[in-house]
Amino acid sequence: MAAAEAQAQAARVVAAVLAGRSLTEALPAATATLAEPRQARAVQDLSFGTLRHLARLQAHLKALAPRPVKDSLLGALLLVGLNELRAGRAPHPAVVHQTVEAARSLGKPWAAGFVNGVLRHYLRKAQALEAQADQDETTRFSYPGWWIERLARQYPDQYQNLLAAGLTHPPMTLRINRRRTSPEAYRAMLAEAGMESTPLGPVALRLRKPVPVEALPGFREGLVSVQDAGAQQAAYLLALEPGQRVLDACAAPGGKTAHILETADVRLTAVDRDPRRLERVKENLDRLGLSAQLVAADAANPTWWDGEPFDRILADVPCSASGVVRRHPDAKWLRRPQDIAAFAREQGRLLVALWRLLAPGGTLLYATCSLFAEENQEVIQDFLARQPDARPDPLSASPAGFLQLLPDENQDGFFYARLRKLPA
Repeated sequence: MAAAEAQAQAARVVAAVLAGRSLTEALPAATATLAEPRQARAVQDLSFGTLRHLARLQAHLKALAPRPVKDSLLGALLLVGLNELRAGRAPHPAVVHQTVEAARSLGKPWAAGFVNGVLRHYLRKAQALEAQADQDETTRFSYPGWWIERLARQYPDQYQNLLAAGLTHPPMTLRINRRRTSPEAYRAMLAEAGMESTPLGPVALRLRKPVPVEALPGFREGLVSVQDAGAQQAAYLLALEPGQRVLDACAAPGGKTAHILETADVRLTAVDRDPRRLERVKENLDRLGLSAQLVAADAANPTWWDGEPFDRILADVPCSASGVVRRHPDAKWLRRPQDIAAFAREQGRLLVALWRLLAPGGTLLYATCSLFAEENQEVIQDFLARQPDARPDPLSASPAGFLQLLPDENQDGFFYARLRKLPA
């Protein structure tokens, strides 16, 4: 039974994340043996949905089970089943039956009656359980308390909207490769294929309904890529000019790398410390008909540098991913409060190292997918206070000049700050 098998594999993913593994590791391991792409997508959908609403589901399970569920895999399966009942995508009896069959598939036939009883108990008490979960922000929005408190301090009037945005499905936004077609021509191709889209930017189209990438017209031929509208801002904010030498630090998986090359005729070096992730950059560039110098190295330890300064540097630094948590719902449960300060230290280290590679008069664009000030404006302010030849190059009309994009129906959350190096 395909649905039961998808639930079983999703339970493996959820259990792995709760044990400390990332979705990036857990999901491929659980879907490697599945025969069809649609089965893998079903496992991903079940896993992501469960992790988005994890705290609420855990509260439900605690109220429904007479004793704590000590078997971690069985507990994860019950969370997956509860999420499916809440989602309402299939008739309730079918979901209960599939979850029971998934328990058997996981080698736990002894738990079949228990699974059946817990899920049917939820159906009888659903209204009261949901109302109870709504009384507390940690279960209402399914975030750790420290995360909610941090957002509430920084965004007192907006934090609940930001938390709610993390529970939604992210938009599927396309980036049209201008070197091979135009946004207008590609939008017509989408319409011919029965896919409605809305323009969001110079080359950005948001699909009304997400589809598998292989279903996109001309995807294999390099006409289009999938990239969030907020992420597409980076190439424009770099203010590129033909012939410039450009560095994309921390480049994988290569979306911004490719967009830079689609935007301007520049000499691009893309650096990433993970050789396997750098292979993905190469695959993306090959599909799009683009090329760059790819370097597997630590951007903060530029022993690879040939000594020729860069005119533009994109510092897309590692961060908490708090602005893209609906795409990475495991981040909510894997991050700890102390991790934010650790990210900030690493971000500052990268800035100092990369600044030495920037030509006088050149521009560095600092980028994160974070909403937390400690990783964003505080890092920049500290750097400016310590670096006498650095000046902010404002990106907005606000006094700070930073650009903080907040997640909504059109984009994810991103932070950008542009810095200019004074002439020698």
